Amino acid sequence: MKYGKISFVLMLIGGAAWWGAMLYGSEEGGLPSLHTEIVERGDVSQRIVAHGTLQPVQKVTVGSQVSGIVDEIYVDFNSRVERGQVIAQLDPSGFAAEVSSAEAELESAEAGLELARHQWERTQLLRERQFIPPSELEEASANLRQAEAMVRVRRYTLDRAKLELNRSTIYAPTDGIVLSRNVDVGQTVAASLSAPILFEIATDLSQMHIYANVSEADIGQVEDGQLVAFQVDGHRNREFTGEVIQVRNAPIVEDNVVHYETIVAVDNSEMLLKPGMTAEVAIITDERKDVLRLRNNALRARLPDNIRPETPSELNTDDNNHNGLVYRVQNEELVAVPVKTGLSDGLFTEIIEGLELGDQLAVGLSLTQQDTGERRSFFGGSQAQY
Repeated sequence: MKYGKISFVLMLIGGAAWWGAMLYGSEEGGLPSLHTEIVERGDVSQRIVAHGTLQPVQKVTVGSQVSGIVDEIYVDFNSRVERGQVIAQLDPSGFAAEVSSAEAELESAEAGLELARHQWERTQLLRERQFIPPSELEEASANLRQAEAMVRVRRYTLDRAKLELNRSTIYAPTDGIVLSRNVDVGQTVAASLSAPILFEIATDLSQMHIYANVSEADIGQVEDGQLVAFQVDGHRNREFTGEVIQVRNAPIVEDNVVHYETIVAVDNSEMLLKPGMTAEVAIITDERKDVLRLRNNALRARLPDNIRPETPSELNTDDNNHNGLVYRVQNEELVAVPVKTGLSDGLFTEIIEGLELGDQLAVGLSLTQQDTGERRSFFGGSQAQY
């Protein structure tokens, strides 16, 4: 037991000595192991993040203006159709019977018109010879006009019956692809108050729109023509691009939060995107190409007080135009460097002044485990102020 306690104490002393060497540097006065970042060149963009859904540029719903039983269906999901193509047929027997009935009534009305015309001609001849009173001529003339009107009524009835028969055949209103089919053969379609939706047809899936909801706090930065990068869950390893084509003024209020619908045009010539997909949209409101940049954690370095250099006095002057502070590793020493930063995208920040390409910047203490080689960062001390 005695030797076990001694061994435990020795282990504690050894661990403390090792950590002290890591924290305060080596005996030669060098820096401890540090986690660093390198100043590099690259692109920095300022983005507004929103979410939306993909929809076809034009989607047409195909309904039925008449009621009946679905007799035939000629297309299915994903079928390509052309304008005027027959895509479904309602049972036409009832409508055909109405047409036959209307045709018979029209023939009867035309026969009545012919009889009324002959009677009017005979009555007119008798009246010229004054064999009958004027009232009979007036009655014959009224009967003729009534027969003519009846023919027109029966003709309109026949036209309507033929139209109803034609409407029992459902045609594709446009070229496109069938997105959905909502009826089956034998199903009764009732068009009493509104036209029931039988099919949905997208005109062209090679061009699509994203309907994204942008919050009112960000909508002031969104304009037509801005580049958009987005991802969908179906292709997480792929970034797609688009362009803002419209910012709608109508507000959308959900849970007391105001959003504005922003339309993004998307090229889907590869046919990878499908209607209804949820898109995570990043609208690029500003961008810098091939500039000096560094990771944002270098601007938030946390170092122990004993190795962190003093903050330059120039940061406290009124005419100072620097807005950041970093710690550059230079000749085994840390140097506090004021920097002027520009655009930031949340991961990288543009460096306008103060640093050069390849500069090594300290972020915090680093510890490399000997057994696994895993590298960890240990942060201590006060955060860099800027």
